[in-house]
Amino acid sequence: MDAFNRFLIDANSLLWHDSVLFIILGTGVLFTIWSGFSQYRALTHGVTVLRGRYDNPDDPGAINHFQALSAALSATVGLGNIGGVAMAISLGGPGAVFWMWVVGAIGMALKLTEVTLSMLYRNTEDPDNPHGGPMWVISKSLARHGPGWAKVGKAIGSIFCVTLLISTMTAGNMFQSWNVGEITEHYFGVPSILTGIVLAILVGMVIIGGIKRIGAVAGRLVPIMLILYLVAGSYVLAMNIDLVPAMFTLIVKSAFVPAEATGAFIGGAAGYAFLFGMKRALFSNEVGQGSSPIAHSAAKTSEPVREAVVAGLEPFIDTIVVCTLTALVIMSTGVWNRDAALELAEPPAVSAAGDGVWQLADSPLPADSWAEGGQFFIIVSAHPNKQSKTELHRIPGTAELDANGALSIVWTPFEGPQQPETRTLVYESLVGATLTARAFDSVTPGLGKWLVTIASWLFAISTMISWSYYGEQGSVFLAGERSVMVYKLVFCLLCIVATAGFLKTDAQLDNLTGIGTGVMLFANLPIMWLLGRQAMLAYHNYIERLDDGRIGKGHAPPSLEDLISGRDVER
Repeated sequence: MDAFNRFLIDANSLLWHDSVLFIILGTGVLFTIWSGFSQYRALTHGVTVLRGRYDNPDDPGAINHFQALSAALSATVGLGNIGGVAMAISLGGPGAVFWMWVVGAIGMALKLTEVTLSMLYRNTEDPDNPHGGPMWVISKSLARHGPGWAKVGKAIGSIFCVTLLISTMTAGNMFQSWNVGEITEHYFGVPSILTGIVLAILVGMVIIGGIKRIGAVAGRLVPIMLILYLVAGSYVLAMNIDLVPAMFTLIVKSAFVPAEATGAFIGGAAGYAFLFGMKRALFSNEVGQGSSPIAHSAAKTSEPVREAVVAGLEPFIDTIVVCTLTALVIMSTGVWNRDAALELAEPPAVSAAGDGVWQLADSPLPADSWAEGGQFFIIVSAHPNKQSKTELHRIPGTAELDANGALSIVWTPFEGPQQPETRTLVYESLVGATLTARAFDSVTPGLGKWLVTIASWLFAISTMISWSYYGEQGSVFLAGERSVMVYKLVFCLLCIVATAGFLKTDAQLDNLTGIGTGVMLFANLPIMWLLGRQAMLAYHNYIERLDDGRIGKGHAPPSLEDLISGRDVER
């Protein structure tokens, strides 16, 4: 397992090198300017389209604009908004939130661009079951230049689908399952693997029905879970309203100035905040990955750009609204830099356990205060930390019973060129969604236990059903329709694998999901660069026709029930 973790760390250092983040940032700025700040159109015209004023049952596609956005949002508004934001702050500090905002803002233009391309090149041979996404964009666009180029397009599209499947299985499945399993076991004592089994059954019951069932479920589930979470988060902020202005100041300051170590937070350079803010935001809103265009390509419309403008709302809702709410809840309650859970009588002794490996002596726990299996960490001083740019490191530990039945913390071996200097303060390990839940609990005991657990289940299921569709489309492109049932079975089984105890810390989880997100960016961004001009020409043509009246204002909006159910586009 150590070798696997080292592989994940090395792969992430390559995929998430600072230069990669600057490339993404630059691409977003480019399309923001090129589109004439299309964010404005998304927040105005996009809302009108979303309300159903342009829905037409005779247009090619399977679901209406609202259901398409809901399906895409159900993949983005998930545990990345609960657990991912918590990881960004606990590892990168408050400044990470600022860079999440930046990604959310420029992401609106990036999302519009990639969805425009997918709508322009989607496969509508079966009008009621369209296929779309970057794999179709590159294969169909290059096929126009002859048979040789068609093979090249197919090859590049296949590479994208392989990265899509990697991201589907890690970020779209295992991250979700693991977090739900952790928080359910933490609060209710339910074995994590049992949660994985239940998730596999529930998700399987939905995804077997295809995009129409996914769209119908997402159309009802997403609004409910968003309203539930936003109301509860607003309540917590209302209880700490006097702290909120200072939180915004801290977010902006920490984005450019190194954050000092305090409590459970080991500190970090401004670049560390940039890294985790960008990475977790990209994981949450999927900007540049090319995944959500697959869901948007199922929308009923004869105007490719119309659905793309709706898609621009995704990063705004996901990152600017939901992620910010989570961040303010975590920061205003102080759980991100919480005090120690206990203080040892003396620092754990350290002994050499091999070449560059150090072992901390087990630390006895007070009787009747903690349960077996509890997760902790201790902060030590050692060699420079490459990520945080400080000399502080976290060493995780687990509460275990010894041969005499006494409870002690067994510490994970520490690797480094010098012996770590230990301390007496021990912190409870609150990972991902569990940290967010503790923030809610600190205001009203029990609120986090029930709210975040329920929200985690809803968010995870909604994310997993949409990501299962993304992976299914990649599987169809690679191996045809015959591969779908095998793919769905593997997808459901991975829910169980993720909750079987292989992942232990937020750093491991971050590295795993970082692989999935990173490989898709490497595959999709070159497609956007190559064909971005076509997307911009189509966008400006649509806006020109909209502004001069060649595109009408649409019809009266349907009832909310018809909109949510999709009956407004039924023939």
